[in-house]
Amino acid sequence: MVSPIASGSPTASTSPTTSPVALSPDPHSYSGLSPVRVRHLLLELAVDFDSRTLAGSATWHLANAGEASPVIFDTRELAIESVERLDGSGTVAPAEYTLGTADPVLGQPLRVALANDTTGVRIHYRTAPAAAALQWLAPAQTSGTQPFLFTQSQAILARTWLPCQDSPGIRFTYEARVRVPAHLLALMSAANPQQRSASGEYQFRMDQPIPAYLMALAVGDLEFAPLSERTGIYAEPATLPPATHEFADLEHMVAAAEQLYGPYRWERYDLLVLPPSFPFGGMENPRLTFVTPTILAGDRSLTSLVAHELAHSWSGNLVTNGTWNDFWLNEGFTVYFERRIMEHLYGREYADMLQVLGRDALHHTIEEIGATSPDTHLRLNLAGRDPDEGLTEIAYEKGCSLLLTLEGLIGRPRLDAFIKEYFARFSFQAMDTDTFLAYLRAELLDKKPGLEARLQLSDWVDGPGLPANTPAVTSHRFEAVDQALSRLAAGTAPAALAQETAEWSSHEWVHFLQGLPPTLSAEQLKPLDDAFHFTTSGNAEILTAWFPHTLRAGYAAAAPALENFLRHVGRRKFLVPLYRALLATPNGPQRARAIYAEARPNYHSVATGTLDALLAERT
Repeated sequence: MVSPIASGSPTASTSPTTSPVALSPDPHSYSGLSPVRVRHLLLELAVDFDSRTLAGSATWHLANAGEASPVIFDTRELAIESVERLDGSGTVAPAEYTLGTADPVLGQPLRVALANDTTGVRIHYRTAPAAAALQWLAPAQTSGTQPFLFTQSQAILARTWLPCQDSPGIRFTYEARVRVPAHLLALMSAANPQQRSASGEYQFRMDQPIPAYLMALAVGDLEFAPLSERTGIYAEPATLPPATHEFADLEHMVAAAEQLYGPYRWERYDLLVLPPSFPFGGMENPRLTFVTPTILAGDRSLTSLVAHELAHSWSGNLVTNGTWNDFWLNEGFTVYFERRIMEHLYGREYADMLQVLGRDALHHTIEEIGATSPDTHLRLNLAGRDPDEGLTEIAYEKGCSLLLTLEGLIGRPRLDAFIKEYFARFSFQAMDTDTFLAYLRAELLDKKPGLEARLQLSDWVDGPGLPANTPAVTSHRFEAVDQALSRLAAGTAPAALAQETAEWSSHEWVHFLQGLPPTLSAEQLKPLDDAFHFTTSGNAEILTAWFPHTLRAGYAAAAPALENFLRHVGRRKFLVPLYRALLATPNGPQRARAIYAEARPNYHSVATGTLDALLAERT
């Protein structure tokens, strides 16, 4: 057990810790029923790779515990060992507590009785070996020779490794002391070390208030490489050189973002490249974005993902969705912001490719969900469901399309001024859809008669599918790709296209593969593969667009590469369409079950939760 941090009052943050927005109740947090709110966390944890557990204590300083009301925390499969009350003088006394009935998604409410003089609560606990937020990797699952641990707290998985008020509308500052094996480095979503501690003990501090879903921890054989005074890369030793090359423009991205929408408020912006089992492309943990190694394409063509996570430092981390029903307020703004960063750095034609690919993904999602489904609304109703179900292209791409529509109506300068002021005015606060719409009307729409009707705002927010005024998106560079596809269809040999495709980015290749007829035979795929080497590509985006063609055609030459990909890559964005394509083939269910049985230990629970259901439906 780690020695306790002093239990005195925390240093006050210079940023507000409560939101003036009167938020609607959060259907995914028991803490919404608590009249008492947390304001600062002192976290003590020991990391045990043998038992695959975290053990220690969470000391919560409370914002408004003047009355003897209970305080409620969210927990899920945590072993609560004891709970104590603290008063202003530091006196510690046992506290009465109860754990409510367990829900498979929400977990259990932990209710702690308070006295009139209570200022804090200390909870001694231990995580379960299979805690959903935690992924424990053996050395064989990494790029080195040491084990690895990382967390993924979004959307409501923080409660599986930390008793907390797990609602995006509740913010707190924190300090932490974490003990790990002495040969490993520990990192958090906080001020981080850049070298190993000989003792294996690390201290962290986050002075800006964050919601629980942005709590993050990683432990592994990690090294650091600076890119600028405020940016750098953490990665395993074998991964660090290619990552340093891939993200050389990171400081330029931060500067571009500041030029667009105001100062970066989190001091440092570093990246941690995780092992390939990470289930997302990236996670915008403050100060330390977690990213997948699948974006290490070698040509910096997939770094828009980093621009996306950086944009979250304003949209999401700085101004946060009040509940997961308001998720579009995070992601719609972030996608729009991401593409503005990429346009600033690489030009309009580059950003246009991203817009077209995003719109294509949105149309695919709407077709999959159903054009009239309420799940295609921006404002969601996820009560009684896992909020992870709302993490679709609707929030991302439909939200971005709303902002593109507004940009077309009022012009970029006016929209930029609005967004910049929005981030400044609501910094370190939560925002829900109703409050945002009222702010949008007051600051923009009501100042120009008829503008809201032209925007068709209600159709965007509370209507299905895409409204009729959705702006078209086009790409000049994709027009050249379409011409190549036309010549290919007319009989041009793939090898004859080699010269004009030599400078294509990953985005152009993905568009090319998505434009191929789905009826190509194995005999027709082979010359394409011979000319462009898709099967042996090291680019995960290209492979994910290529493999469905090979599965439909029965192109046996790609089978080993596909199976290797599924066994080692854990990014859900890639796994779901590939398993679906595999399941749709003759003998596909049997083959999918065999691959999945071997690969599942490499996947995070975020991925297995989706894939378990998918394979159960099809087998």
